[in-house]
Amino acid sequence: MAWIEPVTLKGRTVALVPLSATHHDDLVEAVQDGELWNLWYTFVPTPENMRAEIERRLGLQRDGSMLPFAVVDESAKAVGMTTFMHIDSANKRVEIGSTWYRQRVQRTSLNTQCKLLMLGHAFDVLDCIAVEFRTHFFNQQSRRAIERLGAKLDGILRSHQRAPNGTLRDTCVYSIVAAEWPTVKAHLEHRLQRNH
Repeated sequence: MAWIEPVTLKGRTVALVPLSATHHDDLVEAVQDGELWNLWYTFVPTPENMRAEIERRLGLQRDGSMLPFAVVDESAKAVGMTTFMHIDSANKRVEIGSTWYRQRVQRTSLNTQCKLLMLGHAFDVLDCIAVEFRTHFFNQQSRRAIERLGAKLDGILRSHQRAPNGTLRDTCVYSIVAAEWPTVKAHLEHRLQRNH
């Protein structure tokens, strides 16, 4: 049995379900809300590339390096995608990333719920020693969201990757380590109660 297996994680108003081809139409509709593929500093699939992106993520799952989810809200429709990625079973580390949500649900409690579910699974079920988050130096919205979770900046990988537009990406690496999880969990639960 693999260390990390497909699972459904359910919160108050959101569920993270194993990604499948059946989510295609919902995700095409979701990505069109705000034309998210136009953000130059992040990778979000275009509507016409959604099927290929789902297949790419499922291929990485078959290879054991990713566990992709569709994010399903109260409407029972997929409103985005997220993953456990760069799975390191020997060292019990994962990265939470390749996340995007339709514009309508951005800046709601949905992201906090998703991260609480994923962090809880990583630390309480998988017994991770650390969970990473990575984002582009210029993705200020993502950096602020990661910092609001309670993750700490480990460092910046300079000229880390080449972006689709040819520019070089400086990658900000954040993490939450196991010893910090109880405090981070209390913080996230408190934030959700305030928004309820």
